[in-house]
Amino acid sequence: MKPTESADPVARPRPYAPVGAACAGLVAQLPAIVVALAAVALATGFYRAVSHGHALFPGGATGWSLAVLTGIVVGHLVALGRDRWWGGTGSGAALTLAVLLLYGWVPAGLVSLAVVVLVGAARRHRWRQGLLHGAADVLGIGSAALVLAAFGDVPSVERPWEPLEWGIAAVPEVALAAGTYLVVTRIVLWYTLAPPAGGLPTAARTALLRQGLVAVALLGIAPLICVVAVSLPVLLPLFAVPLIALDSTLWIARARAEEQLRDPLTGLPNRQWLLERTWTALEAAEADGVRTALVLIDLDRFRSVNDTLGHLAGDRLLLQIAERLRLALPRGAEAARLGGDEFAVLLPTADSPTSAQRVARLLAAELSSPLDLDGLTLVLEASAGVAVFPDHALDAEGLLQRADVAMYQAKRDRTGVEVYESKRDSNTPDRLGLLGDLRRALDAGDVELHYQPKVRFDGHVAGLEALVRWVHPERGKVPPDEFIAIAESSGLMPHLTEYVLETALGQVARWRAQGLDVPVAVNVSPRDVHSPGFAGAVAARLARHGVPAGALQLEITEHVLLEDPQRAADTLAGLTGHGVKMSLDDFGTGYSSLVHLRRLPVSELKIDRSFVARLAVDNEDAEIVRCTVDLAHSLGLLVVAEGVEDDETWERLRDLGCDAVQGWLVAAAMPPAETTAWLRARGKHGWRRPAAALPPSPSGQASDQPSDQPSGQIVT
Repeated sequence: MKPTESADPVARPRPYAPVGAACAGLVAQLPAIVVALAAVALATGFYRAVSHGHALFPGGATGWSLAVLTGIVVGHLVALGRDRWWGGTGSGAALTLAVLLLYGWVPAGLVSLAVVVLVGAARRHRWRQGLLHGAADVLGIGSAALVLAAFGDVPSVERPWEPLEWGIAAVPEVALAAGTYLVVTRIVLWYTLAPPAGGLPTAARTALLRQGLVAVALLGIAPLICVVAVSLPVLLPLFAVPLIALDSTLWIARARAEEQLRDPLTGLPNRQWLLERTWTALEAAEADGVRTALVLIDLDRFRSVNDTLGHLAGDRLLLQIAERLRLALPRGAEAARLGGDEFAVLLPTADSPTSAQRVARLLAAELSSPLDLDGLTLVLEASAGVAVFPDHALDAEGLLQRADVAMYQAKRDRTGVEVYESKRDSNTPDRLGLLGDLRRALDAGDVELHYQPKVRFDGHVAGLEALVRWVHPERGKVPPDEFIAIAESSGLMPHLTEYVLETALGQVARWRAQGLDVPVAVNVSPRDVHSPGFAGAVAARLARHGVPAGALQLEITEHVLLEDPQRAADTLAGLTGHGVKMSLDDFGTGYSSLVHLRRLPVSELKIDRSFVARLAVDNEDAEIVRCTVDLAHSLGLLVVAEGVEDDETWERLRDLGCDAVQGWLVAAAMPPAETTAWLRARGKHGWRRPAAALPPSPSGQASDQPSDQPSGQIVT
């Protein structure tokens, strides 16, 4: 029995829809609004300058020198293919600021317009972005001009604000004008070029310190350009050297920031980028009242590729995987590499956990298709875990952690894709507390074993199964599937197995001393079977309690062969070599059952209750049970049916040739004292069905009595 309930949904925010829609529409129209405002401002400035008889740009040596310097800067930008701001064009900003301080905002706007036109002509595929950069520049220039006007300075071509007129009082004015120009330009670009709800770009955010230092350098270079333009304008083109150096410094700062957010091998974003982008997506999802999903993907058995073919081959394989992931992404999704063979996919909008799981299955299937490496065809399966906001977590770190839990659950169960379920997560504060309480209960001997009989159709008691029970001092009875799942997903499972084996063998020894010779079955998990020395430890316990090996039966599932088949086979062979009997539990619910059945040294097969529950009313289940019984008998195995709760199911199982049954019709799981009394009451005559057996369960419904999963431990 495995936990299958998902986490309780977290209350979702419900924003005021009309306001959200209006804001979204405004953001979408922001670039057009910025360009329109810049066009109106520039046209107004041109009209006023012309109507008042002012020149638009200085003439003579100064004008030509500024034009040459502008041409060199533009050529530098075009040659390197950089964007105006996002590529780090500090050179254009310094030149524009110098013209603004000296001749006013109309000539500065012309410089910016010239840059936009020339760069747009050279790079036609980016003309829209260039137009937006120019519009933002014009608005920044206009804002800085308003600052100068507030201080009483309105420079023009005819009446420039020459550096000789500057005094100490001009220092804060120049600094404030320069700061206003830079801040307005950057803010406008951040909000118009960033993706919806994206805010400040991550790379720009990580490079803010370096960009701030470059802004200080601009304050130093721009006034120097003004001084040279007034005193010796023919030297202005020489400023191309420091301006280009300044531009390169800013571009390198951004490149380094981007390197910190990129995986050097695949070029995909890394964990830091994923977390920041996820935070942004969660903010947008909260505002819009939608879900966001995070998918974690891990390649199964990738380590064997590195061990066999070498790490260089593994890196080349990862490059192919990353490219496949890029091509398989649905619209709007973003991928990242977290390290090793682990990838993540962010789905900013997800209709439901089911739709996110569907996307995860498609991605996992794409990555699991054959890969070619130097003529060698490789097939790597992928496991994926899905976590959804706000159902499973409310923050980026929590979403990543819970997707990781789901992914490892998928790897452990070989299901391919799993959605996060709180019952399977032992890392929540509540479950961590329960884990500590369980550890203390085991140490104090407060965990009990109950025993449920298995009987044959002639009434003979075939054995008992040990079922673990725990009554928490504060929470009361804790469901076995809950605390056993916690133990299974933590390091406590070996301790629990030792406790159950020790307690069960001690009880078997006491029964044998009282003349009650009945075998007891104990469930063991795959982790137990894979533990070195497990077979020897079981044999040592049998000897210590004086119990013959035939009095102990260990129930396993076929999952024991999935992780490490050779070690599992060696352990099982060692157990059967000591005389311990093996039973295959939950038959039909796993994978490749027929293949594994041939490889497991079992003497008994248990049909899962999911096939028995509707046996009397479902012909397909009845046919499955019949085929299973025939198969087991052909292999010389006994067949036990679990979950028998009514008289009609008993009759059908007997007709189908089943050997024994276990369930509420016979008896519930009982404490040791009640089990002893039950065994003594049956004596040599065995169990007899009462004349008035339990009535059949209504069609399609489970019995109103609580079903008792026959597992002392959960085996996953």
